[in-house]
Amino acid sequence: MAGVKGRSGGARPNSGGARPGAGRKKKAQTEPSKESANRPAAAAQVELEPQPHGGALKRVREKPVELSGLNMLEMLQAVALGKVMATALQVRAAIAAVQYTHTKRHDGGKKEEIGERSKKASGGKFAASAPPKLIVNNR
Repeated sequence: MAGVKGRSGGARPNSGGARPGAGRKKKAQTEPSKESANRPAAAAQVELEPQPHGGALKRVREKPVELSGLNMLEMLQAVALGKVMATALQVRAAIAAVQYTHTKRHDGGKKEEIGERSKKASGGKFAASAPPKLIVNNR
């Protein structure tokens, strides 16, 4: 009833309150797969460090992984495929170092590559002939 205190009609039907099926869905518990069981242990460990004033800080402690016998590009490929678990610092250092050991296609330059190919093709059958000899004979 309009105009009467406490009698404004209340909520409309089907509005408000908990509805069945609403909200976030529960995550299903999954068993670890065989592939994840074969992977080496992670290089980073997450620990909670207690604080004197209460609470805790999340700290990540990383142990460097021994990666001897791999060049930087092979190491990055192994990390990408999940064969090796490297620390973030090792991955960043490998990315920086691989630029000096493996050049990308555009690092050499397109014009230099075309010039090298033309020099290679100009040999043999298509080689330029020698210019004529100019001999002055005033006798």
